[in-house]
Amino acid sequence: MVIAEDNALLREGMVLLLTSAGHEVVAVADNGPQVLPTLLEHRPDAAVLDVRMPPGFRDEGLRAGLAARKEIPGLPVLVLSQYVEETYAAELLGGGASGVGYLLKDRVGRVDEFLDALERVASGGTALDPEVVGELLAQRRDDPLESLTPREHEVLRLMAEGRDNATIAATLVVSERAVSKHIGNVFAKLGLPPSDSGHRRVLAVLAYLNKGVES
Repeated sequence: MVIAEDNALLREGMVLLLTSAGHEVVAVADNGPQVLPTLLEHRPDAAVLDVRMPPGFRDEGLRAGLAARKEIPGLPVLVLSQYVEETYAAELLGGGASGVGYLLKDRVGRVDEFLDALERVASGGTALDPEVVGELLAQRRDDPLESLTPREHEVLRLMAEGRDNATIAATLVVSERAVSKHIGNVFAKLGLPPSDSGHRRVLAVLAYLNKGVES
């Protein structure tokens, strides 16, 4: 695991947290120019990257992560941001990429949620902060999304967060069969082919939402 974060307190806190959870942190970076060389040198199983890092505090961490994924295809990357920035989320998720996540920094303090998201990303899945999902969904004002029922909208939101059918069912207090039916309706209304693969399904939904952000 590689961690890139300029805030020393947060950086060391994540090192301690991940180490305690059984992960090996092989290197850390505290500024933008360090990130890409560190990732290419260590080729970690996953990377946790702050979006904005010195010297520019713009998108250095995200750029380094995207560049590293070109050199190390499939490198799992979980980026952290202080605020919801739709453009960054769209760029990270562009092309239906797998093994990516976008969380707000305050999510790190919710240890179980943070570790769950990291594990999903490390295993090739997708993890999106609920607030990020909300912003992405808010960008879609065209007919397909508006045709969803409130329940289908809730299911889509949870799917976009990377939740599986069992988790969605437990969250909404409905049966998994009902969830499957709602998912089928969502795909039909959005014009997306249904799939038995939860991972492919989430990527398809994210790709659709990503088009809405870019438009």
